[in-house]
Amino acid sequence: MNYRELYEKWLGDPRLAEEDRAELAAIASDEKEKEYRFGGELEFGTAGMRGIIGCGMNMMNVYTVRRATQGLAEYIETLPAGAKERGVVISYDTRKNSRLFASAAAEVLAANGVKAYLFSRVHPVPMLSYAVRHLGTVAGIMITASHNPKEYNGYKVYGEDGAQMSPEATKVVVGFIERIGDYLSVKGVKDSPLVVPVPQSVDDDYLAELRKLTLSEEAVKKCGKDLKLVYTPVHGSGYVPVTRILKQLGINVTVVEEQTTEDPAFSTVAVPNPEFKETLSMGIALANAIHADVVFGTDPDSDRLGVAVKNERGEFVALSGNQVGILLLDYVLTRLKEENALPANAAVVKSFVTTGMARAICEDFGVALFETPVGFKFIGEKIKDWEADGSHTYVFGFEESCGYLRGTHARDKDAVVASMLCAEMVCYYTYIGKTVWGRLTEIYRKYGFVLDRNVSIQYAGLNAMKEMNAVVDALKTVPAEKFGPFEVEAVRDYSADVRRAKDGTVTRLNIPKCNCVYYELQGGSFICVRPSGTEPKLKIYYSVKAKDETAAEAALAAAKKDVEALLQSVK
Repeated sequence: MNYRELYEKWLGDPRLAEEDRAELAAIASDEKEKEYRFGGELEFGTAGMRGIIGCGMNMMNVYTVRRATQGLAEYIETLPAGAKERGVVISYDTRKNSRLFASAAAEVLAANGVKAYLFSRVHPVPMLSYAVRHLGTVAGIMITASHNPKEYNGYKVYGEDGAQMSPEATKVVVGFIERIGDYLSVKGVKDSPLVVPVPQSVDDDYLAELRKLTLSEEAVKKCGKDLKLVYTPVHGSGYVPVTRILKQLGINVTVVEEQTTEDPAFSTVAVPNPEFKETLSMGIALANAIHADVVFGTDPDSDRLGVAVKNERGEFVALSGNQVGILLLDYVLTRLKEENALPANAAVVKSFVTTGMARAICEDFGVALFETPVGFKFIGEKIKDWEADGSHTYVFGFEESCGYLRGTHARDKDAVVASMLCAEMVCYYTYIGKTVWGRLTEIYRKYGFVLDRNVSIQYAGLNAMKEMNAVVDALKTVPAEKFGPFEVEAVRDYSADVRRAKDGTVTRLNIPKCNCVYYELQGGSFICVRPSGTEPKLKIYYSVKAKDETAAEAALAAAKKDVEALLQSVK
């Protein structure tokens, strides 16, 4: 069927809820909208599915959620005996329809004889990840679109290890989903005894695990009560766990009251993404008013943490995800070394688009550094592998998009533990007579200045993902010798799993495949181009190493000009 026929079929189906029928009827004369909603299906990839909320096959709604859950239930049916009894734990954030979608998923699982643990209120991603292993379930479902605009929601599936489901298992689940051609045929069972609440003890046990990860108890004891910390959950799920852990440690917290409400419209911000300084603006304004020391902000599902600190002039500066990652990496390794607790086989993991500064820091501490594709599930896989073979001990992992994890209690990025670590890091530097900004300056002075900057090119329409992948594919066919002042030392094609050096040498990358082109530049700089897996954006990552910030900005400007010209040539 073409999109018009599918539209008419849904519109006339008596099983369609009346509010959904009214929504479809309202777009009867809008061909572009009908094509977007019915010209394709919402893709279920290795990060689950994410889309604009609305009625249609290419949208987030109860029908796409039920269909995906039915596929998951049929996958669970193939697992060893006892899997259905072990069940699935389900959480959700504050986005529009999140609770509705979570309940719909639980009802479909129950209809298939699968036990469903459902959180009674919003809980963040890391607590869902923790609950999977704590309760011994075979899977987890998180209803969230993370940091996307308010129009979006999403559905993420976790494996029994607490990490996002592996590509191999996801492929099997997708196979079951694709067999379900009739979206409206999937039904759930309401008020089933198989749907049970997640015990309150899970929250307490999660926070107890975080307390074990503290690194500077003496500094927190001395400075925590006097620290002026402003926190905003940006209307998201981090409010309760973040404030609880900080208060348990004795750290003074002032919240942005207007942003503690569970507002699915995120009405006080343009986008609920703590990567942007604008998202922290109300927190910074409050911090200036009360003369605070630091500002924290978490996204709707509280897996990302944004941080603002005062510079040498006393002005608040919103740190990038790379800068926070550098500071936390340096802090964790420093404190472990000072306490003689740094394992001999310690390892750090980062995504390959994350700052090149991490390598210099790890080499200085004698710690192994591993790179993965973008997506914290790959960091979770490293944790699982090392626990199995004992080859390394995981001490820290991070991504440039404000995602950090210390500890193995969760297998996804955790803004709650990151908030705890950042707060005690501020206390630690206060305790020894330094500032966080001062320490960042020292790091640049020691290892060389690195400027990390991301650029996103927005796409739109039904074919956005196809168009972005076509651009990346085209880049692989065009030789690139220089960007700005930097010679290209090698090109990594992650879709082919190969690295081609400028002397012609070809080596394997031995890393999970993804569609991405990565240019290794002289002196340790890099440029990477990849399509986002969660929103219609082509992302370009620059990591530029130079003698100082002025030189780095000049080099970046020149490199960007050449990248823009290259992109124009392949369109």
